[in-house]
Amino acid sequence: MTRTLYTLCGRDERRPFSPHAWKTVMALAHKGLDFEERPTAFTEIPKLENGFSKTVPILKDGDHLVRDSFDIALYLEEAYPDRPTLFGGEGGKALSRFVEGVSQTLVHPVLSRLAVKDIHDMLAEPDQMYFRKTREAFLGRKLEDFAEMREAEIVNLTERLQPIRHTLKYQAFLGGASPLFADYIVFGALQWLRLTTGPLPLPADDPVMDWFERCLDLHGAKGRTFG
Repeated sequence: MTRTLYTLCGRDERRPFSPHAWKTVMALAHKGLDFEERPTAFTEIPKLENGFSKTVPILKDGDHLVRDSFDIALYLEEAYPDRPTLFGGEGGKALSRFVEGVSQTLVHPVLSRLAVKDIHDMLAEPDQMYFRKTREAFLGRKLEDFAEMREAEIVNLTERLQPIRHTLKYQAFLGGASPLFADYIVFGALQWLRLTTGPLPLPADDPVMDWFERCLDLHGAKGRTFG
C-alpha cells in the first residue's frame, strides 16, 4: 500500500518545518510504516487532493485521506493495532489531548513569535506575501517587530516548558519509559523552532534539551534528517 504524507516547506523542499507534520512523521516512524513525504508550499496546500484540507499534514493511506495530526494518529492506532501503540490505551489518548492543549495554548504562541520572521524569510515570494498578510493581521504587529522581543520570549519559553521539565524528573519520556504520541506533540513544536531559527535557545543542561536530543535520535535519528 502506498502512503503519502503532505507536509510544509519553504523555498527549500528538503527542509519541511510544520510542527504538526512533524508529529505525524514521528507517529508513522513509531508505527514502522513506510511513506513518501511531499513537502508543499503554503499557497499550494489548498490544491492538494482536490482541496481536501487547507492545512497540513494530510495523510493518504491507499485511497483513504486523513487531515489533522491528532486525527491521523488516531487513525494509525486503529488501522494498525498490531504495530507499536501511540497512546497505550484510551487513557493515553485523553492525556495526549491535554498535552496538545498545553503545547498549542502555552508553548506554540511563544514559538510563533520567536520564529515568525525566520519563517517568512524561508518562503518563496508568493508565500511571503501570503504569510506576511495573514500573520501580521493575526499577531497585530509587523514581522520585524518581533526581533526586539526575542530575549524576553526566550525567557517566556523557558518558563512555559516547566511542566515538561517537571515530568521529566520522574521518567525518560512524557509517555513514560518510552515515547508515545504525547512526546511527538511537544517534539514537533520544538523541532519547528529548531528548523526555522537554529539551535534551541535552552541551556545545555536543561532536562528538556536532554529529552529533545533523545527524541531526535528516535527511529533511526529521523528528527536529525534535516537541520
